[in-house]
Amino acid sequence: MIRMNMMLKYCKYFIPAVTGILFIIFILMGQNYPTYFFITWSLFLFIGDYVLPRDKEIEQFSFPAILNFSIYINLPILFCLIFLVVSVFGNNSPNWYIEGLYSTLSVDFYQVVESFTLLDKISIIFQTTLLIGILGTVPGHELTHRKQNKFDMFIGNWMLAFSWDCTFAIEHVYGHHKDVCLEEDPASAKRGENIYLFIVRASVLEQISGWRLEAERLKRRNQNILSVHNRMIIGYSRSLIITILAFIFGGIIGMAAFILCAFIAKLYLEAINYIEHYGLVRERGKPVEMRHSWNSNHFLSSIYLCNVTRHSDHHRSAKLYFWELNPTHDDAPLLPYGYLSMLYLVLITPFLYKKIMAKKLAYWDQNNATEYERNYYAVQ
Repeated sequence: MIRMNMMLKYCKYFIPAVTGILFIIFILMGQNYPTYFFITWSLFLFIGDYVLPRDKEIEQFSFPAILNFSIYINLPILFCLIFLVVSVFGNNSPNWYIEGLYSTLSVDFYQVVESFTLLDKISIIFQTTLLIGILGTVPGHELTHRKQNKFDMFIGNWMLAFSWDCTFAIEHVYGHHKDVCLEEDPASAKRGENIYLFIVRASVLEQISGWRLEAERLKRRNQNILSVHNRMIIGYSRSLIITILAFIFGGIIGMAAFILCAFIAKLYLEAINYIEHYGLVRERGKPVEMRHSWNSNHFLSSIYLCNVTRHSDHHRSAKLYFWELNPTHDDAPLLPYGYLSMLYLVLITPFLYKKIMAKKLAYWDQNNATEYERNYYAVQ
């Protein structure tokens, strides 16, 4: 029994990888199956986050290498998924790929692709972009915080390349964590701010901030900004390599499908940024406290998002590994639903999201905020 519990403790962190593999299988099953998967998985998230016990423990792990492997394995799965999707939408898939699917899996790929309805293709796009976030952006965020580990940085930056978001490893790590909840932080959403305008504003300002931070770093090292030392240029090159491979693998249409997925995945990331600090304020010169991030202890969102839902503790110490984060700080404000449920809510019904969060912010003003923070919006 003890051994079984120990196995489950590790295995739960492989749920994102298993989800990616299952979606690949469902795509290869043909008509209607991608749609079934997208709807069922979304309901699984909503219902599971609501009914499952809250994830409030800091578990002790004797084999952290297994937990790291649960992240590393996401990269090859994401590669396989992306190039399967590119071939579904493309018109130039290599013969060896088509023949390999038939000889190893008995899949008639042309028949599978022809069977898809418009709804199936829409489901494939949206489920793929969600998985770019879950298998790419979120673990990439975890790994690019490990600044002293070259292997983790290498894997993490390639994960971020799938959403054309190389600046995240720079601006988020060196900008957002310093400026969170201040006026100049592009990733901190203001109270009442339109989610779609925030996505545009944040995306543009994060790019500018990333270039500025990298230019300052290179200047300190007496290195040219237009050189191979520039991490922004290296990051764009990774994304460009994937895009070129998508073109080779699926032609113009396949490449366009990948770019669309990358674009929507970036949209999802900024929506999560919106959720993480929505409406919260910090006085300039004051330290980042637990109260400056929205937390969620909903089990499925925590598992699928590498415990980034324990966001207050992540901002307290970004050096902590995802399994070390503390979910139970008394001063950390809690979201009413899991991060992934809130993602759907803010993108589909932003007016309802703001209505729900207005009550949460009123409580935060009265019970968590300092006098300056409480009065900040009153004098705007």
